Amino acid sequence: MISKLSHCSIFVKDQAKALDFYVNKLGLKVHTDMAMGETMRWITLTTPADPEQEFVLLGIPDAGMMGWDEESIKAITLLLDKQLLGAGVFYTPDCKKTYEELKQKGVDITEPEEKFYGSECIMRDGCGNWFSVCTPKEGF
Repeated sequence: MISKLSHCSIFVKDQAKALDFYVNKLGLKVHTDMAMGETMRWITLTTPADPEQEFVLLGIPDAGMMGWDEESIKAITLLLDKQLLGAGVFYTPDCKKTYEELKQKGVDITEPEEKFYGSECIMRDGCGNWFSVCTPKEGF
């Protein structure tokens, strides 16, 4: 049976811009950054609290790579351009404090709201993805 999630990934149009955002604004750590052939770069990041869970920044693939066709590439690019790809949830011990820190760094982020599951704000990475930033209530 499945015992653990090792990696999750998001698409980004500009890996260098995404790397700058996730490392310099959010404080994630680079785990792996290596070239894979001439056009692909494998970048994984971790959070300080969970260094075993890797977060992959995938560049838009070239047509023909791993079965990708032009239509699929255009669809992913369109969704990124519209910043419609929800990517996940980051936990923080203090949502309001994190909101203030990220806002000061220029992150596109909504003000925290109290929800039934905890305090939450939504941020956009500038690369086409959005994330929930949440301090969960006890039991969630």
